[in-house]
Amino acid sequence: MKEELKALAEISRFYGSDPAYVFLGGGNTSVKIGDRLYIKPSGVALATIEPEQFLPLERNVLKQIFNLDAGLDATTREACAKEILQSAVRPLGSGRPSVEAPVHQVMEYQFIVHLHPALVNAMTCAKNGKDACARLFPEAVWLDYCDPGCTLAGKVREALETNRNANGKQPQVIFLQNHGVFVGADSCEEIRSLYSMILERISQACKEAGVTGDIAFAEADAACVQEAAPALRTLLADAEGNRAVVHCVGNAKPFAGPLTPDHIVYAKSFAYCGKAAKADLEAFRSQHGYLPKVLQIDGKALFTAGADLKEALAVETALKNALQIEALTAAFGGARYLTEREYGFIENWEVESYRRSVQKSERGRLSNRVCVVTGGAQGFGLGIAEYLAAQGGIVVIADMNKDGAAVAAEDLCKKFGSGRAFAVAVNIADEPSVESMFAEITACCGGVDLLVANAGVLRAGSVLELSKKDWDFVTDINYTGYFLCCKHAARVMSRQIVDGLGRWSDIVQVNSKSGLEGSNKNGAYAGSKFGTIGLTQSFAKELVAQRIKVNSVCPGNFYDGPLWSHPEKGLFVQYLTTGKVPGAKTVEDVRRFYEDKVPMRRGCLPVDVAKAILYCVEQDYETGQAIPVTGGQVMLH
Repeated sequence: MKEELKALAEISRFYGSDPAYVFLGGGNTSVKIGDRLYIKPSGVALATIEPEQFLPLERNVLKQIFNLDAGLDATTREACAKEILQSAVRPLGSGRPSVEAPVHQVMEYQFIVHLHPALVNAMTCAKNGKDACARLFPEAVWLDYCDPGCTLAGKVREALETNRNANGKQPQVIFLQNHGVFVGADSCEEIRSLYSMILERISQACKEAGVTGDIAFAEADAACVQEAAPALRTLLADAEGNRAVVHCVGNAKPFAGPLTPDHIVYAKSFAYCGKAAKADLEAFRSQHGYLPKVLQIDGKALFTAGADLKEALAVETALKNALQIEALTAAFGGARYLTEREYGFIENWEVESYRRSVQKSERGRLSNRVCVVTGGAQGFGLGIAEYLAAQGGIVVIADMNKDGAAVAAEDLCKKFGSGRAFAVAVNIADEPSVESMFAEITACCGGVDLLVANAGVLRAGSVLELSKKDWDFVTDINYTGYFLCCKHAARVMSRQIVDGLGRWSDIVQVNSKSGLEGSNKNGAYAGSKFGTIGLTQSFAKELVAQRIKVNSVCPGNFYDGPLWSHPEKGLFVQYLTTGKVPGAKTVEDVRRFYEDKVPMRRGCLPVDVAKAILYCVEQDYETGQAIPVTGGQVMLH
């Protein structure tokens, strides 16, 4: 048994990881071992499935589905089939099997692999697909479209029995109109051979017809993206007011209608073409019963939308797959779109609602929020970014160190899931760089919910000795950089308010305790931090009209970070060599001196600051504040 399951897992991962065969986790596989059918469960991806994850079903129980009263209405029949399907699971309640398990049951072969390759659907989604199938695959069975579930299983069984009666054996290949293909064999090697043959024949037919299926995306109009995307985030918000993530994919004509169940599940049946306007989108919802997932705005930019970046990117994948299939159907007479009754069934099918629910990531306190952290590649910034990602935020690591930012974003995605972080390069003291950063973020996510202005630098030194070069360096980054980030973040955030609709956005500056009290021989740094609290207070009064809150958090010293603890350039070393701490003979003496100044007897940690940032975001009645996070070292009065 172990060998059969191992072989099934290997072939499942082989096809599941190849976008030519599978997109977004579609398809399912099974193996029959004795009296049990082992099948991929719902919510488990073929690309990563392990042998122990296949769900065992009792075949004798499973076949009871075919004894259901034919006179039952479709809804009742599907509900009864679901109960039988669950009762076949061993042990009971250990998982939810693929709804297509009954199809796997009636195919006699040991191994069954069901996939949705774009090339296959070029034929199955075409007007002349049935005739093409008869010509290219005379040994196969073609099944006209029918609703998935119990209905499909019954139709497959009838077709297989008819074929067996005519030919003395079951076919190994079943093409399902507007769906995909089932392939059965008694070895995985034969499965691979059959799939290679199928794709080769269809590919050759497309070549002979002069059809490539190549999809060309024009560059989106930049002005349209920057204006429309933030507004769409609010116009496509969910019932709780959570903004959508709106991802620009370039510009092309969207699909003309629904082609397969998977396209409907991920990208809905119809795309929207029009303006980023409340009235027009409401008219679309009135007509179709939902807000669109794919939108072309003013014929200038094509967007995909989701609750988070992962979902928006999944919609993009479904969109591109649909467009490719739509183009390839030209080889077989053009596209055959699902009818209103057919796509209506999929849109309301409980099974697909379940699949969507298990694929959703866990919601956190910052779910749906696009969070930009400047200086996020290391130190305080990286710690803050990790905390925001843990709370469900989509985190943008913005840093001059592009490679370091990319590594940090990749690590966050590994830890919290794909689409949870990405990197952008920025020099916050350079306005074109800042403007370009926010344009890139807007194109990727549609806008910004939280800017954490964390990037900062320090040059310690006496007023008698500090060079103007060091003074300008500190001021350009800490003061002017904060201004530039606020300016361009606020421009994006203000576009997320449409007709007075839209939730609050936040700018939170990571200041310092040196912004609350002066710092000996550190005037450039303290002056820049005092000055930026003035900016925070001023911006808060101005931007409240755009529903933007602006606050500063003022951390105490992060003794464990490189600023203080770097063995050569850290402040502990600097303060020891400059004699700033009288009597100190070692770095440990300097550290102990500063820790003794803190009532909590430790330095500030990134998580302490991150919690203060989260407070600023979650409260709706505070702006323009400078909040100490100093362990009691500095207290407001």
